[in-house]
Amino acid sequence: MKEKVRFLGLDVHAETIAVAVAEPEGEVRSLGTIPNRAESIRKLIKKLGPAAKLRACYEAGPTGYVVYWQLAELGVECEVVAPTLVPVKAGDRVKTDRRDAEKLARCYRSGDLTAVWVPDEGSEALRDLVRAREAAKQDQTRARHRLSKFLLRSGQRPPTGVRPWTRSYLIWVAQLRFTQIAQESTRQDYLHEVEHMRERVSRLEQAIMEAVKLASPALQQVINDLQARRGIADISAVTIASELGQVSRFESARQLMGYCGVVPSEDSSGKRTRRGGITKTGNAHLRRIVVEAAWSYRRPPAIWYGLRRRQESISEQTKEIAWKAQHRLHKRYMKLGAAGKDQRKIVTAVARELLGFIWAIGTRAETVVSQQVAA
Repeated sequence: MKEKVRFLGLDVHAETIAVAVAEPEGEVRSLGTIPNRAESIRKLIKKLGPAAKLRACYEAGPTGYVVYWQLAELGVECEVVAPTLVPVKAGDRVKTDRRDAEKLARCYRSGDLTAVWVPDEGSEALRDLVRAREAAKQDQTRARHRLSKFLLRSGQRPPTGVRPWTRSYLIWVAQLRFTQIAQESTRQDYLHEVEHMRERVSRLEQAIMEAVKLASPALQQVINDLQARRGIADISAVTIASELGQVSRFESARQLMGYCGVVPSEDSSGKRTRRGGITKTGNAHLRRIVVEAAWSYRRPPAIWYGLRRRQESISEQTKEIAWKAQHRLHKRYMKLGAAGKDQRKIVTAVARELLGFIWAIGTRAETVVSQQVAA
């Protein structure tokens, strides 16, 4: 006899969780609202149990995956679903937490929901750290812009040959003096902020490299092998690997391209086919770092000292893939440029192909580690 399973729909918020249950056959009913606390979730599962006969789901959102990990620890099979792919009835304009929970439970029972990949706690922690560094870099850029615009308004120009944001440039700014007390205070404050941001970024980058040492062997191998690629050094490799989590979860390179949002949008009907700009859906953090790396392929293929050092611990097969990528992507860049394409479109096209090579290197690295573990 087939075991009957109860399906739970959870509408998760920062402080509360609206709960609904869909019985194996029959009604879907609301169970009210509980506090979003580990003890409250434990009591709920104990009341509805046994855990082995429960299936739970909730929408991905700002609350992250804590509820998923708590339910998994209690023995409940849980899925985090894509909110944009939850079916919506035409004309349904009433939205409450109770109705949302009931809809999730009903759709989960009928198999109409699309689950997203959930990282383990270690992978999520590394991704949070990488994104903290990204936020710090953005703050650093804003701090530099404020200082440079202030100097421009004040009529100050660096000496000939001094490039912005080098050590010489910062020494020059530190030695500047203004006769107006208000301007002098502004200079000191902006310079202090720039120095603070530099230290913050450096501190976070050191923390990232320390965290990588504690990552899983598969993630470490992916990070190591990605550095065989032009335009992808240590921090870029960690960013890509942490945002992807598990490369092999993508069945193909094209699926990874879609996840990154660099595939063309399409609006076709009948015999008419119309393609637009890239979708820009999916992971914006990954898209930004891959597009930045794609710019490096405007230069001819080469193996310089820094890249050679990064490739010392990498297999010959991975090096071969990386070298092939340099030739292919540079050729692609030059061909599109010769056709008069816009620079942004060229870089986007190169980034799309670059993701294909990232998928090839990442899946190979994970396969190698899994074979080593099995042996």
